[in-house]
Amino acid sequence: MKSDIKDHNLASKGKLRIEWAQSQMKVLNLIKKRFKKEKPLKNVTLGACLHVTSETANLMIALKIGGANLALCASNPLSTQDDVAASLVKDFGIPTFAIKGEDKDTYYKHLNQVMDFRPQITMDDGADLVTLLHTERKSQLEKVIGSTEETTTGVTRLRAMLKDKTLKIPAIAVNDSNTKHMFDNRYGTGQSTVDGIIRATNVLLAGKKFVVCGYGWCGRGLAQRARGMGSLVIVTEVDPLRALEATMDGYDVMPMNQAIKIADIICTATGNKTVLSVEHFKKMKNGTIVANTGHFNVELDYEGLIKIAKTKRLLRDNLEEITLEGGKKIFVLGEGRLINLSAAEGHPPDVMDMSFANQALAAEFLMQNKGKLKIGVYTIPKELDDMIAKLKLESLGISIDTLTEEQKRYLTSWNEGT
Repeated sequence: MKSDIKDHNLASKGKLRIEWAQSQMKVLNLIKKRFKKEKPLKNVTLGACLHVTSETANLMIALKIGGANLALCASNPLSTQDDVAASLVKDFGIPTFAIKGEDKDTYYKHLNQVMDFRPQITMDDGADLVTLLHTERKSQLEKVIGSTEETTTGVTRLRAMLKDKTLKIPAIAVNDSNTKHMFDNRYGTGQSTVDGIIRATNVLLAGKKFVVCGYGWCGRGLAQRARGMGSLVIVTEVDPLRALEATMDGYDVMPMNQAIKIADIICTATGNKTVLSVEHFKKMKNGTIVANTGHFNVELDYEGLIKIAKTKRLLRDNLEEITLEGGKKIFVLGEGRLINLSAAEGHPPDVMDMSFANQALAAEFLMQNKGKLKIGVYTIPKELDDMIAKLKLESLGISIDTLTEEQKRYLTSWNEGT
């Protein structure tokens, strides 16, 4: 089987990690059980560019059980769990192209190796496969049924392509599902980012001035968890509504130029470029810790920082000491890449359960509507989103009330006044 992984001998350890994650992913397990019986993806080739983790492995297994032919590559050079990649190849027969720490050239080689399988559906975490498909692989567009996208950043790219009229396929914005962004981005990113920062530094968060750059769903989750650990949380924003929300949530809100001068820890969560510039680094105090939990490492100008550095040292895994002129030290985590995946294990399986349930159902939705969807960016139908939430509640042993017929009529009527 054509694959490119670090070491096949790691498979036994990876398989155990996959099994543990599976025990926490009850909604995906229910979907997998139905997929086994119905085979909704029979004979479809699906190419995926996702973080190669134990949770992703369970999604791949569910898609294969549903009948899909698969090829998987990593969506981030530092997020791959090499033992999981080995198990996917050895134990589950899924072609995988991912090595933790791979360089940029290898990363793009792996993207192209997935596209060599000529997928009819692409599944993205950042729109890299879709971008490749619309640039170097245009000849394959005609056979593509559609794509699914996992992230805020990727959905932003898809909508930009649609606006520019360069998007040529229907795409499902999985990230727009409530059971994805409200939980994965907030609770998953919040917990796993704090986990990554602590694993990289072993620093005490209590009493530290912790700056969260961006107050979207990821920023909300991170601010919540940092405060829960005792940090004094400061939020920076460019959106007045989000800045007001952060203020009402009890955080200090101030401009970046003000926040960086007092920050002990700074973490970007915007999905944008150069949120932290070289000029920002120059204004930080000695000993500032800098991390990123937005999708790409472009959120901070890491290359610019290295250019002005006098020295740099790797003090421990994912903790780099950058010394500037005058002896000031800045500590950068994970080279500015996703700290929750480069230094920790990403989101817990409980929350990825809902995200990957959305991905599986999005792939099924594309097959059910093959040839019917116009070029555009779609969301998963509300009834599927609600179904995932209901299944998750049931898996937690939680019951809720239902509307009576009288209540349903009242909520859909205009002629019954006060």
